[in-house]
Amino acid sequence: MASTGLQVLGLVLAVLGWVCGALVCAAPLWRVSAFVGGELVIAQVLWEGLWMNCLSQTTGQIQCKTYDSTLALPMSAQVARGLTVLSLLLCLLALMLGVAGAKCTHCMGDGNQASKARLAGIAGVLFIVAGLAYLIPICWTSYTIIRDFYDPNVAAPLKRELGPALYLGWGASVLLLVGGALLHVGSSAPGGRALPVFGRGKDNASSVAASEGKQPEKSFV
Repeated sequence: MASTGLQVLGLVLAVLGWVCGALVCAAPLWRVSAFVGGELVIAQVLWEGLWMNCLSQTTGQIQCKTYDSTLALPMSAQVARGLTVLSLLLCLLALMLGVAGAKCTHCMGDGNQASKARLAGIAGVLFIVAGLAYLIPICWTSYTIIRDFYDPNVAAPLKRELGPALYLGWGASVLLLVGGALLHVGSSAPGGRALPVFGRGKDNASSVAASEGKQPEKSFV
């Protein structure tokens, strides 16, 4: 039997993960300039994101600029762009299916609970796929940042640290995964399965005859 509470909780967590994922995708805080070796001026901090980079100064001034060319970006940044956008689009599709298939809504009527549960289950799977698709660029970007930070061949001005957007991205991925799992678990088909018709003709005829006050006909052949 479908659990309305699990469905609602799963939808709420998944929507929170979707909102956090959209903020992480737009925020220029994936990479932050690292102060190692005294090579950088502490008065300036460089922020890098998927779509732009920003230069923050201690005076409070922030200057942001979008990247001039997408093809000039590293392969990791291009893949991260594609996967994050794909994840957000999957979340949008899953949200529409989840709202339409939730037991507490009346989008498809109250008499079609099996189809609604099926839609909600598909929405849960889509949220899980979106969470995995979002987790890949977050982990990949973190790996490259840590690898370059400890690489002695990388110059100090080129080293970066993990930005706050990456931590929020991990949280968004967890919310999507947990929300999708709860929505899928809470969307089991309502009621039991219908009994097969074949092989039960005599029993059905007997029950119908008994309900009408007649005795079932017996065959002596």
